[in-house]
Formats: sequence, C-alpha cells, structure tokens
Amino acid sequence: MKVHLMYENRDFDLDAPFPLNGRELIDDLELDTLVQAMAGEDEYLQKVERTALLASVKTDIETVAHRQAALRDSLENKEVVRQLYQLSIEALELKQKGYWGIGLHYPLANLHSSMEVINVLIPKFEELRDTANRVAPQFNSPGWKRLFATLSEELGEAYIEQLRSHLKTLRFRHGILVSAHLGQGNRGSDYVLRTPSDDGLNWLTRLFSRKPPSYSYTLPPRDENGARALSELGDRGINLVANALAQSAEHVASFFTLLRAELAFHVCGINLSESLARLEEPIVFPDVLQSGQRRSSFEELYDVCLALKMRKKVVANTLDLEDSRLVIVTGANQGGKSSFLRSIGVAQLMMQSGLFVCAKAFSANLCEGLYTHYKREEDAGMESGKFDEELKRMSSIVDQVSVNALVLFNESFAATNEREGSEVARTITEALLECGVKVFFVTHQYAFAHGLYAQPVDRAAYLLAERLEDGTRTFHVKPGEPQQTSYGADLYKEIFEPAALPV
Repeated sequence: MKVHLMYENRDFDLDAPFPLNGRELIDDLELDTLVQAMAGEDEYLQKVERTALLASVKTDIETVAHRQAALRDSLENKEVVRQLYQLSIEALELKQKGYWGIGLHYPLANLHSSMEVINVLIPKFEELRDTANRVAPQFNSPGWKRLFATLSEELGEAYIEQLRSHLKTLRFRHGILVSAHLGQGNRGSDYVLRTPSDDGLNWLTRLFSRKPPSYSYTLPPRDENGARALSELGDRGINLVANALAQSAEHVASFFTLLRAELAFHVCGINLSESLARLEEPIVFPDVLQSGQRRSSFEELYDVCLALKMRKKVVANTLDLEDSRLVIVTGANQGGKSSFLRSIGVAQLMMQSGLFVCAKAFSANLCEGLYTHYKREEDAGMESGKFDEELKRMSSIVDQVSVNALVLFNESFAATNEREGSEVARTITEALLECGVKVFFVTHQYAFAHGLYAQPVDRAAYLLAERLEDGTRTFHVKPGEPQQTSYGADLYKEIFEPAALPV
C-alpha cells in the first residue's frame, strides 16, 4: 500500500539529499527558527520538515498543487490528522517490540517474529481503516481520498480474517507437515511445507477414528542429535515461508513508516498555522506559476522568522513586481531590507514545498534552484580575505545554478572599495540575467544600483527601504530610485548623541 499525500505517483523520501547549498539556505534564511515553530523539540518532525523544504528547490507545479490540496484538508481536520499521526507512531512502537527475530539465521525464529509483527499490527490496521471510513466524507483532496479508498478496499473484514486464519495455521499447533523427495545419495530434496489437512472432525472423533496407514518414528527423549536433525528438517520446510512472511512483515511495517513521514509534514503545517494564528498573522495558499514564467506579487508579505522570534505581529509589505527578473533594493540602514529579502526566500521555499505562504496574498513562479549570497562576518578560520571568500562562494553558486533559478544577494561584494565591488556586482548580475536567472539584490553600492537604473535593464524593479523625514524607519519597502546614502548618520545619532560624554 502507498500513502501518496506528498506525491501523486511516488513515495516521500525522508533521506533525500539536501542541495549542495542547503547549509547556506538554512543559515541565511534562518530556517531553523521556522522549523522549530513547526516541529518543536521533536527531532523526527524537524528532519521531515527540513527535507520537505530543502528538497523542494526543484519541484513541479503538479506536485505543489497536490500537496496544497491535501494540506488544505488537513487544516480543516486538524484533530483527525494528529490522531492518524499518533496511530502510526503507536504501530511502529508495537512493531519494534515484536521485531526480535527477523534477520536471524533460524527460519523458525524468523517465522515467529514475523508473525508477531503482523499480529500486533492487525488491530492498528483495523483502527486505521475504521477511522478512514468514518472521516472520509470530510476530505476532498485527491491525495486524502485516494488514501482512504485504499485503506477501505485493501483492509476489508474478509482480508483481515484471512490474514488471521493464515497466522493461526502457521502456529503449527499439530506439528509441521513437510514433504520431500529422495535425492542423490538418498539425501532429502525438494522440501515443501504443506498445509495441514482439516477433516472437520472434533478432537474426540479424531482420537478414536481409524488412521490411514503410515510410518512413524518417535525420538528417544535424550537423542540430542536426532532432535537437531529433526529441527533442521523443519527449518528446511519452513524456510521459504519464513522468508516470505518476513518480507510481508517488512512491507506492512513500511506502510506505517511512510504514513508517519507524510503525515508529519501535515502536522508541521498545522503547528505553524496555529502559532501564526496566535500572533494574528495571515497565511494563504499561493498562486503558483510555471518556472519559465516570471511573477512576483504579494499582499502583506512578512518575515515569518522575525515574527516567530519576536512573538508578535511584524511589518508586512505589499508589492506587485509583475514579471520583473531583477529586483534591486536600496535605502536606509536597518530599514527592513534584509527582512524583506528573507521573506522572499522563505516564501519561495514554503510555496515550493506545498505549504501555505506567510502573507495575505502571494503569487510567484517556481524556481529551479534557490541560492543565497549573503555577506559574512569576519571569521578567524578564513584562509583568505573577505572579498576572496565572497568570490569563492559566488563561484560555487555559478557551478550549480541553472536556468530559471533564483539568487538572493544581501550586501554582496561590499568587502572591497565601492568602485571594484560595484563592477563585480554589475558583471555577475548581468551574466545571471543573460542565463535566465531571477535576481533579488539588496545593496548599499550606489554606483552599482544607480548604474543599472540609469541604463535600464529589461524587466527590472527598484525598491527603497522607507525612511521618514525625521529619520524614522517604517520597515516598509516601496518602489523608488536608488539613493546615494544609506543614512548611517541616523544610526550614529541614535547611538551616541543621547549619551552624555564623561566630564
């Protein structure tokens, strides 16, 4: 059986490799804050959500739509989803308790252990099926409907009874019936386990009834070698059955493993939605476009990581960047530029993973790779200067980047003088645009930003971090021509002027 809540035609791979720049995405976009809100201290939920977010940097619009529809249902049926998730955990815990012999070199031990695993999971299958039958009308998405239909069809009462009957037979309460042929040198061959005949007689009738002619041999009580030989004969007879049952037990348990992993994504989404509801922050399922298109439009988009850290509602931005392929953001220091850039990156990842987005409305194209190039603080472990380190990271991005990717720059190439840094930034930006890459660039380099503005780039947008006349930062980002100053004097006055100098 398959779950198919994450993909239409394949399983969710919890061990899918992260992209090569996965660590940079986690650090630059502060994804640990987001994951913490979704998973708490549960390491399993954390792993699922990191995988779902980072493995989504290359996805398709059908998968996103499939996940969005399923998650909508989950948000409407939170307690049901949590109940099913808990049921999957309980099933796996029971499986571990009965998993003492599978994989050993003794067929009988394998057989008994596999039987125990299946036996303890049967009640969980029944509970899962009964829950599915009860709540199925509440769900409308293809993913959930398919799952519930599968549970109802494949776990019917007739199937469960047949399963229990087979397990009862394999207990061999009346001994093991094995047939064999004499092979070369009178050695046994072609061992086959036989189903015990059921003549329908009760034990008393069977005891006094006439037996068919047969030969029998009873081992002496102390014949250890004979007992060992008899055990080996039984093992040969049940070996194939033991292996088949072990595979069946693995298959049954793997379903609950998949169910837990895919439901974990939905539990994380539910947890985040509840956290944001307490902060009175909006969420929305975005309008998703193909990667070859260009679209950036949003209403009240906010930095969810900042909201979660501050535990209160934060300033949001509303912009229609239309089909811009280059967005340059300049303006006052500490005016909200980095938070705005982070809100773009996190929203892109959340959208592509099939989650809702932290905004009142959001529309964007998918990207075939997301990359961040942020300034780094001085590190004693650096083997070269900061500018060389920036160029090395940029070279790594260029080696990986593809058409229709999205690159987020934050104060990049500022570790050298403005003339050199601006020239490097301009050259790299133009090269990326020529390759079909979408670029968001937060910068204080006026020569770079104004140079592009003065010689207009096709489908480019220029934004400013808003600053009022008295120096107040509103933390809103709005369209505007690049400014030559970042108003560092405002920060100097705020920090130093109120403090009285010592006499």
